[in-house]
Amino acid sequence: MQTSFTAEQLRDPDTAASNQVLRTCVHCGFCTATCPTFVLLGDELDSPRGRIYLIKDMLETGRPATEEVVRHVDRCLSCLACMTTCPSGVNYMHLVDHARAYIETSYRRPWAERSLRSLLAMLLPRPWLLRLALLGAGFARPLGPLIPGSGMLSQRLRAMLKLAPRHLPAPSAVETPREYPAQGRRRARVALLAGCAQPVLAPSINEATIRLLTRLGVEVVVARGAGCCGALAHHMGKHDPAMAAARANIAAWSREIEGEGLDAVVVNTSGCGTTVKDYGFMFRGEPEPWRGRAERVAGLAADISEVLTRIGYAPTRDPPGLTVAYHAACSLQHGQKITAEPKALLRRAGFRVTEPAEGHLCCGSAGTYNLLQPEIAGRLRARKLGNLRATRPDLVAAGNIGCITQLSDGGVPVVHTVELLDWMAGGPEPTALAGVVATA
Repeated sequence: MQTSFTAEQLRDPDTAASNQVLRTCVHCGFCTATCPTFVLLGDELDSPRGRIYLIKDMLETGRPATEEVVRHVDRCLSCLACMTTCPSGVNYMHLVDHARAYIETSYRRPWAERSLRSLLAMLLPRPWLLRLALLGAGFARPLGPLIPGSGMLSQRLRAMLKLAPRHLPAPSAVETPREYPAQGRRRARVALLAGCAQPVLAPSINEATIRLLTRLGVEVVVARGAGCCGALAHHMGKHDPAMAAARANIAAWSREIEGEGLDAVVVNTSGCGTTVKDYGFMFRGEPEPWRGRAERVAGLAADISEVLTRIGYAPTRDPPGLTVAYHAACSLQHGQKITAEPKALLRRAGFRVTEPAEGHLCCGSAGTYNLLQPEIAGRLRARKLGNLRATRPDLVAAGNIGCITQLSDGGVPVVHTVELLDWMAGGPEPTALAGVVATA
């Protein structure tokens, strides 16, 4: 693709990086076939190729973002299926992230839109605030269907109340920074990203991760000062809050690296993992020691399925006789290119693993997408659930809390992969499977 940025524009490192991405695109259009919004809407501007043209024009002219550009970029899920499909290696993730940051500084959204985005950016990264908000939303949940209107605000309010859990788990001890010693001879020492929304919505995921790793001889540390990875703010174009969150993590994990050392930074939420693995790029223009620290942390980051494969996971229980439909989270299969490990681990644990049709298409969760674009997200959820149920599974396994939340209440229990692996290696039966095992 030809670009016409000026020398002055190219002095900006973000513009220079986007220029390289744009020049890699050859207009082939392969990305349109795997883009969820193009599949649903059939609009070229709601495909990666169409958005690339809009972003290119916006950045080259230097004009403020228009309503048209914002509308189509906002509809992008950042599922990154286009990057898996692209034969030219276009890094669409970096381009659309730059576009969102540009939109955030050059476009004034309507008041209600600005307020909602600011509220989400404030609540979601802070577990104690999110817990309070979800407790309130849980009480108001029955009122959701009564909210009148078909406008976007009404849709979003209904979506928020529908996604609020009926019962919020009690706070878990694993939210507190501390070390969990390995059982037996220590084989490795890792830091676990405890996260922000996940400990509130499903603390059992971190609990299972720690139990399983320590049982396998891995010392786990939840580092003081580490928290939200920054992805939620980053994908809303809020650059400074995203960098602040990432900087806090990098500082916390660097203290561990420089102290007793770390063999990995373990992430069990794949959306977070994609961002942590990109810290090196995010901090490429930062002065030392931050750039070097970010690159080191990014190099150590690993999904829990990668770590379990590396250290040799093995079950201790007999096969449960259950069929698991594996839902491949977009951030895992497209963002991190991890496809084989989770399925191989589930089979090793004794499950029969099936895969749904259209496994490359997003379920509609995508961070805050199901709150900000509820109509499209709802259509994608229904399509994904239909494909999952068609495999006739006993349960669904996924590696991302966003997907688990999005697909819950769909008629089939949805469980994090690590909870199933922990169960088969001596841990407790996941709560979501109550009644499933007895009827298997």
